[in-house]
Amino acid sequence: MDCWCPNLHNINFAVPCLLGVEGFIADELRSFDAQDVRAENGRVLFCGSEELIARVNICSRFSERVQILLGEFEAHSFEELFQGTKSLPWEEWVGAEDAFPVKGYSLKSDLFSVRDCQSIIKKAVVERLKDKYSLEWFSETGAVRQIQFAILQNRVTLLLDTTGVGLHKRGYRPEAKEAPIKETLAAALCAASKLRPYHTFYDPMCGSGTIAVEGALMARNIAPGLRRAFSAERWKQIPHTIWAQERVRARDLEHPAPDFAAFGSEINTEAVTLAQATAERAGIADCVSFSVRDLADFAPKTECGTLICNPPYGERLLDPEQARALSRIMGKVFTQRRGWSYSIITPDVDFEGDFGRKADKRRKLYNGMIACTLYMYYKA
Repeated sequence: MDCWCPNLHNINFAVPCLLGVEGFIADELRSFDAQDVRAENGRVLFCGSEELIARVNICSRFSERVQILLGEFEAHSFEELFQGTKSLPWEEWVGAEDAFPVKGYSLKSDLFSVRDCQSIIKKAVVERLKDKYSLEWFSETGAVRQIQFAILQNRVTLLLDTTGVGLHKRGYRPEAKEAPIKETLAAALCAASKLRPYHTFYDPMCGSGTIAVEGALMARNIAPGLRRAFSAERWKQIPHTIWAQERVRARDLEHPAPDFAAFGSEINTEAVTLAQATAERAGIADCVSFSVRDLADFAPKTECGTLICNPPYGERLLDPEQARALSRIMGKVFTQRRGWSYSIITPDVDFEGDFGRKADKRRKLYNGMIACTLYMYYKA
């Protein structure tokens, strides 16, 4: 059995993420002074002190949530699941009055009933805490310590969630246009496109403006989690001063980026109004502007530009022929010229044929459960 006994100076963490963005998160975590960073499919592991609980939650652009990795072990039976769970030091993180709900999944494993696994894990944690606190009953009226489990090919992973509502919920977008892109994916598109603080950004199919907003936050190095709260802020193991210090640290790292400007356009007036309101809530409306314009009329005035867009997919909003027609229009208006780059994310495997030329680079990404490719054009 492999397990880790967390202490406040050497905590083991796991960060789940969208497939394809693991490398961005690994680089980001190293810049946060995380140790032993290891990227795996769909997650990144690392270790560090309690400051990283606050730092990663507040500052990570690409992570879906921050979890404390309590332990991993193999289990083929409910007895093995019970004993493996009970052996972990839950009392180091779960207090006598704290709530500790359990949720998770099981894939390709002998223990296939998620409901039964939930019950066994809950019972094991209760039995462990009974011994440690000399209690027979737990009120669970305190702070929530969400226990999450993953069982894959009989390998059990047990974690505590520190985030609460997913990190893609920045707090600036209470409403969204139909089929909005996740904020974490929007940030990844900006990183993959090498958006810089001195660039001029364009999105001619901006929807509710998420990519433009994420680009502006990145250009100014504004931490995406500054405007929201996290579950672990109520945990007694992490002093409130740490959260305050990490927010001050994040603000100190911001920079004005006076040369950055973002322009978004959309044929739908309601979407443009929503996008502008989103930019205002995010605090970057002074460098982002939106207008009503048809894609066919895209004619930017600047000599250089970084264009990133998430066009409607045939699987989401348009029928396949409409999506293909849109790709042909993009091929006409996204002209090859020096100083320009274009990044288009789509699940359409025939996109390059409709667009009219092969991409200079391709990157596999997932938009939710949809397998996509980011087609990048930057050669004149």
